[in-house]
Amino acid sequence: MTAGPVLAINCVSKTFHGEQGATHVLDTLDLTVHDGDFTTIIGPSGCGKSTLLKIIAGLDQDFQGEVLLKGKAVTKPSQEKGFIFQEHRLFPWLNVENNIAADLSLRDPDVRRRVDDLIRLVKLGGFEKAYPRQLSGGMSQRVAIARALLRKPEVLLLDEPFGALDAFTRGHMQEALLDIWQTNRTSMVLVTHDIDEAVFLSTRVVVMDARPGRIKAIVPIDLPYPRKRTGRSFTELRTLVLEKLEHHDEQEAYSI
Repeated sequence: MTAGPVLAINCVSKTFHGEQGATHVLDTLDLTVHDGDFTTIIGPSGCGKSTLLKIIAGLDQDFQGEVLLKGKAVTKPSQEKGFIFQEHRLFPWLNVENNIAADLSLRDPDVRRRVDDLIRLVKLGGFEKAYPRQLSGGMSQRVAIARALLRKPEVLLLDEPFGALDAFTRGHMQEALLDIWQTNRTSMVLVTHDIDEAVFLSTRVVVMDARPGRIKAIVPIDLPYPRKRTGRSFTELRTLVLEKLEHHDEQEAYSI
Protein backbone atom coordinates (compact mmCIF):
# COMPACT_ATOMS: atom_id res chain seq x y z
CA MET A 1 0.00 0.00 0.00
CA THR A 2 2.74 2.42 -0.93
CA ALA A 3 1.84 2.96 -4.59
CA GLY A 4 1.77 6.73 -4.28
CA PRO A 5 -0.34 9.53 -2.85
CA VAL A 6 -3.98 9.59 -3.79
CA LEU A 7 -4.63 12.56 -1.48
CA ALA A 8 -2.34 15.36 -0.32
CA ILE A 9 -3.43 17.92 2.30
CA ASN A 10 -0.95 20.77 2.30
CA CYS A 11 -0.85 23.46 5.01
CA VAL A 12 -4.65 23.55 5.41
CA SER A 13 -6.08 26.08 7.86
CA LYS A 14 -9.69 27.06 8.46
CA THR A 15 -11.30 29.95 10.34
CA PHE A 16 -15.03 30.43 10.89
CA HIS A 17 -16.30 34.01 11.12
CA GLY A 18 -19.51 34.65 13.06
CA GLU A 19 -21.27 37.05 15.36
CA GLN A 20 -18.98 36.04 18.23
CA GLY A 21 -15.89 36.78 16.14
CA ALA A 22 -13.37 34.50 14.45
CA THR A 23 -12.91 30.85 15.47
CA HIS A 24 -9.69 29.23 14.30
CA VAL A 25 -10.66 25.58 13.67
CA LEU A 26 -7.77 24.05 11.72
CA ASP A 27 -4.13 25.11 11.80
CA THR A 28 -1.61 24.24 9.04
CA LEU A 29 -2.49 20.58 8.58
CA ASP A 30 -0.30 18.40 6.39
CA LEU A 31 -1.34 14.83 5.60
CA THR A 32 -0.79 12.38 2.75
CA VAL A 33 -3.03 9.39 1.99
CA HIS A 34 -1.68 6.66 -0.27
CA ASP A 35 -3.59 4.29 -2.54
CA GLY A 36 -5.20 1.58 -0.45
CA ASP A 37 -4.66 3.30 2.90
CA PHE A 38 -7.31 3.09 5.60
CA THR A 39 -6.69 6.29 7.55
CA THR A 40 -8.74 7.13 10.62
CA ILE A 41 -8.83 10.62 12.14
CA ILE A 42 -9.58 10.85 15.85
CA GLY A 43 -9.55 13.76 18.27
CA PRO A 44 -11.56 15.70 20.85
CA SER A 45 -14.90 17.25 19.94
CA GLY A 46 -14.50 20.56 18.14
CA CYS A 47 -11.00 19.87 16.83
CA GLY A 48 -12.14 20.15 13.20
CA LYS A 49 -12.27 16.49 12.13
CA SER A 50 -15.55 16.77 10.23
CA THR A 51 -14.58 20.18 8.86
CA LEU A 52 -11.41 18.66 7.43
CA LEU A 53 -13.42 15.86 5.82
CA LYS A 54 -15.76 18.41 4.17
CA ILE A 55 -12.74 20.35 2.86
CA ILE A 56 -11.32 17.13 1.36
CA ALA A 57 -14.71 16.41 -0.22
CA GLY A 58 -14.89 19.87 -1.78
CA LEU A 59 -17.98 20.75 0.27
CA ASP A 60 -16.14 23.58 2.04
CA GLN A 61 -13.94 25.73 -0.18
CA ASP A 62 -13.35 28.63 2.22
CA PHE A 63 -9.95 27.62 3.65
CA GLN A 64 -6.26 28.31 3.34
CA GLY A 65 -3.79 25.83 1.86
CA GLU A 66 -4.52 23.18 -0.75
CA VAL A 67 -5.97 19.72 -1.13
CA LEU A 68 -4.79 17.62 -4.07
CA LEU A 69 -6.51 14.48 -5.34
CA LYS A 70 -4.19 12.52 -7.63
CA GLY A 71 -2.19 15.75 -8.06
CA LYS A 72 -5.19 17.94 -9.01
CA ALA A 73 -6.57 20.67 -6.75
CA VAL A 74 -9.91 19.91 -5.11
CA THR A 75 -12.22 22.84 -5.88
CA LYS A 76 -15.69 21.24 -5.73
CA PRO A 77 -17.50 18.00 -4.92
CA SER A 78 -17.06 15.22 -7.47
CA GLN A 79 -17.66 11.51 -7.92
CA GLU A 80 -13.95 10.94 -7.32
CA LYS A 81 -14.67 11.57 -3.63
CA GLY A 82 -17.38 9.45 -2.06
CA PHE A 83 -18.86 10.83 1.18
CA ILE A 84 -20.73 8.81 3.81
CA PHE A 85 -22.51 10.82 6.52
CA GLN A 86 -23.68 9.64 9.95
CA GLU A 87 -27.21 9.67 8.51
CA HIS A 88 -27.54 7.40 5.47
CA ARG A 89 -29.42 10.02 3.37
CA LEU A 90 -31.15 7.47 1.15
CA PHE A 91 -34.04 8.47 -1.09
CA PRO A 92 -37.15 7.15 0.74
CA TRP A 93 -39.10 6.73 -2.49
CA LEU A 94 -36.48 4.44 -4.09
CA ASN A 95 -35.75 0.81 -3.30
CA VAL A 96 -32.25 -0.51 -2.53
CA GLU A 97 -31.08 -1.13 -6.08
CA ASN A 98 -32.41 2.21 -7.33
CA ASN A 99 -30.89 4.06 -4.36
CA ILE A 100 -27.52 2.57 -5.30
CA ALA A 101 -27.95 3.46 -8.98
CA ALA A 102 -29.38 6.92 -8.13
CA ASP A 103 -29.12 9.01 -11.31
CA LEU A 104 -27.83 6.07 -13.39
CA SER A 105 -30.19 3.77 -15.26
CA LEU A 106 -30.47 0.13 -14.28
CA ARG A 107 -31.37 -0.52 -17.92
CA ASP A 108 -27.72 0.02 -18.73
CA PRO A 109 -26.18 -3.50 -18.60
CA ASP A 110 -22.93 -2.21 -17.10
CA VAL A 111 -24.77 -0.29 -14.35
CA ARG A 112 -26.99 -3.32 -13.70
CA ARG A 113 -23.96 -5.59 -13.34
CA ARG A 114 -22.09 -3.20 -11.04
CA VAL A 115 -25.16 -2.63 -8.83
CA ASP A 116 -25.65 -6.39 -8.52
CA ASP A 117 -21.96 -6.85 -7.67
CA LEU A 118 -22.14 -4.16 -4.98
CA ILE A 119 -25.30 -5.62 -3.46
CA ARG A 120 -23.40 -8.88 -3.04
CA LEU A 121 -20.36 -7.01 -1.69
CA VAL A 122 -22.36 -5.25 1.04
CA LYS A 123 -24.31 -8.46 1.72
CA LEU A 124 -27.79 -7.17 0.90
CA GLY A 125 -28.85 -9.98 -1.41
CA GLY A 126 -32.60 -10.48 -1.16
CA PHE A 127 -33.22 -6.84 -0.22
CA GLU A 128 -32.88 -5.36 -3.73
CA LYS A 129 -36.55 -4.29 -3.80
CA ALA A 130 -36.74 -3.15 -0.16
CA TYR A 131 -37.30 0.52 0.68
CA PRO A 132 -35.36 2.48 3.33
CA ARG A 133 -38.24 2.27 5.81
CA GLN A 134 -37.91 -1.52 5.67
CA LEU A 135 -34.17 -1.51 6.47
CA SER A 136 -32.25 -1.31 9.72
CA GLY A 137 -29.78 1.50 10.32
CA GLY A 138 -26.83 -0.72 9.51
CA MET A 139 -28.42 -1.98 6.29
CA SER A 140 -29.19 1.58 5.22
CA GLN A 141 -25.53 2.55 5.71
CA ARG A 142 -24.50 -0.43 3.58
CA VAL A 143 -26.71 0.93 0.80
CA ALA A 144 -25.10 4.37 1.18
CA ILE A 145 -21.61 2.83 0.97
CA ALA A 146 -22.58 0.81 -2.13
CA ARG A 147 -23.98 3.96 -3.77
CA ALA A 148 -20.71 5.79 -3.17
CA LEU A 149 -18.60 2.88 -4.45
CA LEU A 150 -20.65 2.60 -7.65
CA ARG A 151 -19.04 5.87 -8.79
CA LYS A 152 -15.59 4.28 -8.32
CA PRO A 153 -14.21 7.06 -6.09
CA GLU A 154 -10.49 7.55 -5.59
CA VAL A 155 -11.17 7.98 -1.88
CA LEU A 156 -14.15 7.21 0.35
CA LEU A 157 -14.72 9.71 3.17
CA LEU A 158 -16.72 8.52 6.18
CA ASP A 159 -17.92 10.96 8.84
CA GLU A 160 -18.93 9.00 11.98
CA PRO A 161 -20.92 6.58 9.78
CA PHE A 162 -21.79 4.23 12.67
CA GLY A 163 -22.28 6.84 15.39
CA ALA A 164 -26.05 6.42 15.51
CA LEU A 165 -25.98 2.61 15.69
CA ASP A 166 -26.18 0.43 18.79
CA ALA A 167 -22.96 -1.28 19.91
CA PHE A 168 -23.90 -4.70 18.50
CA THR A 169 -24.82 -3.35 15.06
CA ARG A 170 -21.79 -1.06 15.09
CA GLY A 171 -19.46 -4.00 15.57
CA HIS A 172 -21.03 -5.85 12.65
CA MET A 173 -20.79 -2.74 10.46
CA GLN A 174 -17.11 -2.32 11.28
CA GLU A 175 -16.49 -5.87 10.11
CA ALA A 176 -18.59 -5.24 6.99
CA LEU A 177 -16.67 -2.06 6.16
CA LEU A 178 -13.37 -3.87 6.65
CA ASP A 179 -14.51 -6.62 4.29
CA ILE A 180 -15.53 -4.00 1.70
CA TRP A 181 -12.18 -2.24 2.00
CA GLN A 182 -10.16 -5.46 1.73
CA THR A 183 -12.15 -6.52 -1.34
CA ASN A 184 -12.27 -3.16 -3.11
CA ARG A 185 -9.04 -1.50 -1.86
CA THR A 186 -10.53 1.97 -2.16
CA SER A 187 -8.56 4.46 -0.04
CA MET A 188 -10.64 5.38 3.00
CA VAL A 189 -10.55 8.29 5.44
CA LEU A 190 -12.73 7.74 8.49
CA VAL A 191 -13.61 10.22 11.23
CA THR A 192 -14.61 8.67 14.56
CA HIS A 193 -14.56 9.22 18.33
CA ASP A 194 -14.19 5.48 18.94
CA ILE A 195 -10.60 4.43 19.65
CA ASP A 196 -11.41 0.70 19.39
CA GLU A 197 -13.00 1.31 15.99
CA ALA A 198 -9.94 3.24 14.83
CA VAL A 199 -7.48 0.52 15.86
CA PHE A 200 -9.68 -2.30 14.56
CA LEU A 201 -10.08 -0.84 11.07
CA SER A 202 -7.11 1.32 10.21
CA THR A 203 -3.67 1.02 8.70
CA ARG A 204 -2.88 4.16 10.71
CA VAL A 205 -4.58 6.52 13.14
CA VAL A 206 -4.18 10.30 12.88
CA VAL A 207 -4.56 11.91 16.31
CA MET A 208 -5.64 15.56 16.31
CA ASP A 209 -5.18 18.14 19.04
CA ALA A 210 -7.93 20.35 20.44
CA ARG A 211 -8.92 23.55 18.69
CA PRO A 212 -7.32 24.80 16.62
CA GLY A 213 -7.01 21.34 15.14
CA ARG A 214 -3.46 20.19 14.51
CA ILE A 215 -2.02 16.76 13.88
CA LYS A 216 -0.39 15.59 17.12
CA ALA A 217 0.62 12.08 16.11
CA ILE A 218 0.27 9.50 13.37
CA VAL A 219 0.17 6.01 14.84
CA PRO A 220 0.80 3.13 12.38
CA ILE A 221 -1.45 0.15 13.07
CA ASP A 222 0.64 -2.74 11.83
CA LEU A 223 -1.52 -5.56 13.19
CA PRO A 224 -2.41 -8.29 10.67
CA TYR A 225 -6.01 -8.75 9.57
CA PRO A 226 -8.34 -10.15 10.83
CA ARG A 227 -7.78 -8.41 14.16
CA LYS A 228 -8.82 -9.53 17.61
CA ARG A 229 -9.96 -6.73 19.89
CA THR A 230 -8.88 -8.67 22.98
CA GLY A 231 -5.32 -9.44 21.90
CA ARG A 232 -2.32 -7.98 23.73
CA SER A 233 -0.99 -6.10 20.69
CA PHE A 234 -4.44 -4.58 20.05
CA THR A 235 -4.69 -3.45 23.67
CA GLU A 236 -1.20 -1.92 23.57
CA LEU A 237 -1.99 0.08 20.42
CA ARG A 238 -5.33 1.18 21.85
CA THR A 239 -3.52 2.42 24.97
CA LEU A 240 -0.93 4.21 22.82
CA VAL A 241 -3.61 6.04 20.82
CA LEU A 242 -5.40 6.97 24.05
CA GLU A 243 -2.16 8.36 25.51
CA LYS A 244 -1.58 10.50 22.42
CA LEU A 245 -5.17 11.70 22.57
CA GLU A 246 -4.93 12.66 26.22
CA HIS A 247 -1.46 14.24 26.06
CA HIS A 248 -1.89 17.82 24.87
CA ASP A 249 1.26 19.37 23.46
CA GLU A 250 0.40 22.53 21.59
CA GLN A 251 3.99 23.24 20.71
CA GLU A 252 4.72 20.24 18.51
CA ALA A 253 2.97 17.88 16.13
CA TYR A 254 4.80 14.64 15.65
CA SER A 255 4.65 11.18 14.11
CA ILE A 256 5.70 7.85 15.51
